[in-house]
Amino acid sequence: MSSNIRNFSVIAHVDHGKSTLSDRILEICGAMTERDKREQTLDTLELERERGITIKATPVRLDYVASDGKPYVFNLIDTPGHVDFNYEVSKSLAACEGVLLLVDASQGVEAQTIVNAYLAVDSNLEIIPVINKIDLPSAMPQESALELEEVIGIPADGALFASGKTGQGVPDILEAIVSRIPPPQDDSAAPIKALVFDSVYDSYQGVIPFVRVLEGSIKSGTRIKFWNTDKEFVVDGVGYFRPAL
Repeated sequence: MSSNIRNFSVIAHVDHGKSTLSDRILEICGAMTERDKREQTLDTLELERERGITIKATPVRLDYVASDGKPYVFNLIDTPGHVDFNYEVSKSLAACEGVLLLVDASQGVEAQTIVNAYLAVDSNLEIIPVINKIDLPSAMPQESALELEEVIGIPADGALFASGKTGQGVPDILEAIVSRIPPPQDDSAAPIKALVFDSVYDSYQGVIPFVRVLEGSIKSGTRIKFWNTDKEFVVDGVGYFRPAL
């Protein structure tokens, strides 16, 4: 049943708090225990943790029970904010129906805020603007929301205000994801059509493609063909992403 699924990315200018907000979302959804807690949970590359920035888009699946008591599945993709890794953002948005567009309340709208917002618009995605870091002494949340409307055209009255560091406002973001981002279309009876948005090599399992199934369904034993190479393969196994996997 796809009506309880929400696929979304977190996009922003570099250092506007994407990974920290993603940490709080993971925490509220119960994807991290006290023992597992660390900063930048989804930044798994050594260079990412060393430099404190996201370089590679990272997907994760979360379970969330909304205020109405209904369970939902969130597929979140944390994306890079640096301009040098913009391709990672583009391919991630192709796998989503919506985005959280973060703006640092102390910095306002910056270059990659605009670039990423237009990428989301071009992909016809639902944009939820989030004014982040409202806990900072220099924060100007209302001014940042108005700037977002003036520069990009996203209505200020639809903005949410939060702090990824303290968790303030994050529950409201989760409820907005449920109510404002549309679920994916359910075409499970159609022939298989899927988007490969990333892949990794595992020394034991071999190449593991990350896919967004657009039509049909995939399970172990399914025969698939890759469009660009015209080669066929049999699916050995199917899984989904959890933190630290």
